Amino acid sequence: MIINLETLIYALSRKFNKDIIYADCQTTQLQGGTVGNVYLITGIAETAESEKSPYNIVLKIQKKWERYGDPGSWRREYDLYTSDLGATFSDAFRWPACLYAEMNADENEFRLWLEYIDGVTGLDLTGDMYEQAALELGRYQGILYTEQPAVLQSLNNLSHADCMKNTYLHYRSWPVVYNYIRSEDCELPHHVRQMLIDTDKHADEILTRIERLPLVLCHRDFWVTNLIYADGKFVLIDWDTSGWGYLGEDLASLIADESDINHMLEYYQRCVPAYYKGFSEYVDVSHIADHCVYEMILLAFGYRLVESYLFTEDEDQKTKQVLTLQQIYEMKTIPVQVSF
Repeated sequence: MIINLETLIYALSRKFNKDIIYADCQTTQLQGGTVGNVYLITGIAETAESEKSPYNIVLKIQKKWERYGDPGSWRREYDLYTSDLGATFSDAFRWPACLYAEMNADENEFRLWLEYIDGVTGLDLTGDMYEQAALELGRYQGILYTEQPAVLQSLNNLSHADCMKNTYLHYRSWPVVYNYIRSEDCELPHHVRQMLIDTDKHADEILTRIERLPLVLCHRDFWVTNLIYADGKFVLIDWDTSGWGYLGEDLASLIADESDINHMLEYYQRCVPAYYKGFSEYVDVSHIADHCVYEMILLAFGYRLVESYLFTEDEDQKTKQVLTLQQIYEMKTIPVQVSF
């Protein structure tokens, strides 16, 4: 990995808010794939006065690719970071500060030089942290819904409100998963299969109820590895799927997307009221009789879990998918008290 020293020094000058004249660096890959890579860059930065400071900075390199139904998503983070959206965040709920954003000449790759956040993430998040994340998400979306800052109208590369619906319909039209849960060869528990079949049967009615909910700016990948908890606050990374969605849609990811299976029911019971509490600080939601989070979880993750079950050869992973579906099945009976 070759680092452009001039660009690094510029980013560090913004980080420290002083002129950096030299920096050494070491790189460690944090994550990577065929279309993007993320690196942690560390070293010592030096000013003209010979003041030396250790630093950590993140470099995200994203190549052009096309996500089903959302062709602009590959460059969305670049577009958002170069907009005024950052001004809408609070100290308690934000994204990492962008020190420099660059798009290459033929516009098929961008680089973001980002603030490094050292905190708790993934399955290390506690139930209290889940609940606080839901509360702060609700507050953020409530503020935007009420204030409607001009930046929301200027953003022209956001995913569309029907993204979750279209993804569900795409899965439902795929014979591999659709036929499997209806076949004699299906090894999933009968009640789990019936849960998914019933969802298909009532999908139109479910979607109609969801589409009565307020439209809000959603992250759309609001799961535990994209949440970093530090100093009592949340930083949210990976905004490439973000766009317009329905109230509560992000909670489906927080609760069901590879969260702690042993506590999914607890998180469901705690996060939905916390989220609505945060949103209702800014918006009157007393008319909302059905939050539909359970149904959103089924639409977003039902067939996706079946797909994972079918295509993994790891028996532990198969067990995990079945247990997750079982938790979703039991979720329907869990009372959720939402008060305003």
